[in-house]
Amino acid sequence: MNLFRESIEHPENLLEGDSIVKYYGELFPLDEADHYCARLLENIEWRNDEAIILGKHIITKRKVALYADSAFTYTYSKITRQALPWTQELLEIKAIVEEKLGETFNTCLLNLYHDGSEGVSWHSDGEKDLKKNGVIASVSLGAERKFAFKNKVTNDTVSVFLEHGSLLIMAGTTQDFWQHRLPPMTKISEPRVNLTFRNIVR
Repeated sequence: MNLFRESIEHPENLLEGDSIVKYYGELFPLDEADHYCARLLENIEWRNDEAIILGKHIITKRKVALYADSAFTYTYSKITRQALPWTQELLEIKAIVEEKLGETFNTCLLNLYHDGSEGVSWHSDGEKDLKKNGVIASVSLGAERKFAFKNKVTNDTVSVFLEHGSLLIMAGTTQDFWQHRLPPMTKISEPRVNLTFRNIVR
C-alpha cells in the first residue's frame, strides 16, 4: 500500500497530441476508498464477463456489471448487456467524479478482478455507441494494479500504477490511436474493482 497517497491537481498528459490520458492520483481518502470498495463488492450485481473471440464464446473469471441512467442495451465484444439502475453508492461516486472533472456521465461499466491472475488484454474502447472522443473516467478501488497503453502504429508503450481510490481519464483520440490493457500481476491476492464512467449516445 502506498503511504504517500496524493491528489494531483493538474496532471500531465501521459500520451501525446490529441490522445489524452491523465492520472489524478487520490480521488478518495483511504477510509472512503475502503468503504466504497467493500460496498461495491457486496451490492453490485456481478456477472462473469463474456465475449465472442474468433467465433468462440468465452466466459471469463473476471466479472462485470453495467449501470446507467436508463435501461438500454450496450454491446461490446459482440455480447449485448442490459443496463441496471444506479445504486446509491454509484450515484455518490459519479457525483464526486463529475464535480472533479466538470463532466457528466450517463453510464458506468464495472469490472471485478478477484486477484492479480485476472486482467484484460490489449484493446480499445471503440464501441459505436460511445460518445466520439468523449471522456472515460476510470476509478480504481482495491489492489493497486499496473495499467498500460500501446500506440497502434509505433508500438510505443506507457504505463501507470493505479492506486486504491484513484482516478484516471482517457479522452480525445486515445481510442483511435492507442490500445490499453491490465496485465496480470500474479503476486497480488487482493481484488480490484474498476469503474469506468462514460457517455453512451443513443
